[in-house]
Formats: sequence, structure tokens, C-alpha cells
Amino acid sequence: MSTEGFGPLKGIKVIEMGQLLAGPFVGSRLADFGAEVIKIETPGTGDPMREWGHHRYKGKSLWWPTLARNKKSVTVNLREKEGQEIVHKLLSSADGLIENFKPGTLEKWGMSPEELHQINPKLIIVRVSGFGQTGPSAGRPGFASIGEAMGGIRFVNGFPDTPPPRFGISLGDTLTAMFAVEGFLMALFERQANDGKGQVVDAAITESCFSMLESTLPEFDKCGIIRQPSGTGLANVAPSNIYPTSDDNFVVVAANLDAMFKRLCEAMDKIEWASDPRFVDHKARGNNASQLDGLIADWTKTLTIKEIGQKLDDHGVVWGPINSIKDITEDKQFKSRDMILEIEDETFGSLKVPGIVPKLSKTPGQVAWLGPQIAGAHNKEVLSDLGFTEEEQKELLDKKII
Repeated sequence: MSTEGFGPLKGIKVIEMGQLLAGPFVGSRLADFGAEVIKIETPGTGDPMREWGHHRYKGKSLWWPTLARNKKSVTVNLREKEGQEIVHKLLSSADGLIENFKPGTLEKWGMSPEELHQINPKLIIVRVSGFGQTGPSAGRPGFASIGEAMGGIRFVNGFPDTPPPRFGISLGDTLTAMFAVEGFLMALFERQANDGKGQVVDAAITESCFSMLESTLPEFDKCGIIRQPSGTGLANVAPSNIYPTSDDNFVVVAANLDAMFKRLCEAMDKIEWASDPRFVDHKARGNNASQLDGLIADWTKTLTIKEIGQKLDDHGVVWGPINSIKDITEDKQFKSRDMILEIEDETFGSLKVPGIVPKLSKTPGQVAWLGPQIAGAHNKEVLSDLGFTEEEQKELLDKKII
């Protein structure tokens, strides 16, 4: 583990009280850029995410390192008064708190924003939940699957004649976490620029998903249109779809701009299509999308994906393959941008994990280590810094407070 600070958030201390995905993903993003993130876990069991994931290696979760990287772990029983007092001490010198419990939980533990700001007026409190901290649904528990459904993005996903499928990842959680990170950084800037006081950042999964729906709301408001799922493409946008290749792959082509479509026609030796009334402009192509997609597919299925890529690159057409994770690890662009990092670890040996996004030229982030495999690995370090003696720490351990 690197002990030297790094990144633009060097010197910023954040206490993470979340579990599973949405809250911890906020902490991961901050930790990647140098914040000291101290994760509070349940004594004995730790974060349930330690046991999650599709596959395991040497009995360990392979999801956990992507969320725990760069973090410290402290175990505290938050349901006990002594545990709450430990957290109060931690928060008294912290810049931020991340939590994704059901709304009202912190208040039940005597940690409402008002109470915490009495302890530390500069504290920025990031609260991630299914529905937000207010409103008639605030008290309901909510996960990504519910947020994606109620926030509307699941409705427009898939095909018109099939049930709306879920994405293959917990998109609602990570999307909301990114909004929460944005909120934390804005609150941090506001604190430093103005009165030095913190505030609450309230991020809801439903609202984060809803915020990604582009023009669906004004379309409904003024035209009464309810946008429907459009399969592998976008309604009235063409060509922007996937097309089969001769080597049993699919290629994505996005040439819906007029100039881009003309270049695609040149690549296919079909320049006459650029002036065809059916395809002459964006609206015409949208109205004849199915016919145009069929014509493009007739061309792509005679070529390998490599041959298609070469022709489209030569003509400056936007395209890309549909990469599996294996394809990504072999992709020269991802490699050249340090997006496939190999981190040495006592448990896993060398483990590949996603790199840092975004790239900062002056104060880049880094993955200093993959995080603790043992819940409470930093109890002694953190509690000693708070002034707890070895005897007091042993007593807390015996009482199952830590």
C-alpha cells in the first residue's frame, strides 16, 4: 500500500458508511483521486459486497477489489452507542461522509445532518438512496433495478414486442454514484469558496436514471409522444445500429450526420445513396431507417469486421466493434491509455482492474492498492489516531463494538 498522498483530493478525508454498490462506488471514485477514504464495516461480516460477484478466486470476491481499492477498513457496530461515538470522533475531522442506508437510518442513530454539523460544521454529507430523502416514497428501500424501472430507462430499453430487459450491470447504482461524486465536488468547491460550511448532497437512483432520458419529457409535454423501445438502434436516427459481418460478429456504425453518411456511402461505393430522396437528410433517413439498415447490412455481411473497420477508418466514418471483456483486454487503445491495470496483491498475485477515469494531466489518480481483504484491517491505525489506547481497543473488541 502506498503511504504517500496523490491526486487532486490529497488531504481530503472521507468516511464511507455505505455498503454494496451505490455508496461504495462514490468512495471508490474519490479514493482513486487521492482522498483518504475510511470505510466503516459491520464487525465480523463486513460489507456484503465481500461475498458478491459472479465468480471467486481462492475463495475471494473479484468484485470487491474494484470497489475497495485505495480504501482503509474499520469495523464499528453502528447500532451501539459506543460505536456511534467512535463514528462521531471520525467525523469530527472529516471532510465528507458517504451513506446509502434507507432514509431515516442515520437519524435513528443520532446522526442527522443537523446533529453531525454540530460536531463538524464543514462536513459534506453525501446521501444516496432509492427515492431521495424527501417525498412520499422517501422511506421505501430501493435498489438499482427499481430505480432503472421507475426512472424510465428500462421502459425505453429492449424491443417493442418483448418485456423490457435489465442491463447486464447495476447501471442505476453506478450512475447515481457519479451524480453523487459530482455533488460532493461542487459542495467541496462551494465550501472552500464561501463560508467553509458543509451541506447535504441528496442523490436518488430514480432521479439519476430519469435525468438520462434526453428529450423524452419535452416530447411528451408538447407532442404527447411516449418514446418506445427501439431495439438495437434509436428511433428516427439512421444509420445508427448494429450490422452483421461475414465472420459472425457485429459492428456498430453511427453515421447519422449528413456529412458522415456521405462518407459511409463512399466507403460502400454507393455514393448515389447520399442524394437519394429516401436518405438525403437526417429526417428522410429516420423515416426510412429499416430500409437503410437492411441495405447497409447487405454490405457488411460480405466483409469481415477487420475489413469493414479498415474501409470505414479510411473514410472517417464512426464505427466500433461490440467488445467482450476479452476483447477489451486485447485492445491497443485501452492498453495505451492504461485502462487495463495490473496490480500486485497478496491474495490475488497480479490482478487486472479497470484504470482511472478521467485522466488528469497535473494531478492524476492511481490505484495504489486493492483494498483490505479483512474487515477492520485498519482498526488499530485509525483508532490509535483517534486516541484509543490498546487496552481500550481490546475492550471494544471484546464487547463487539469493533
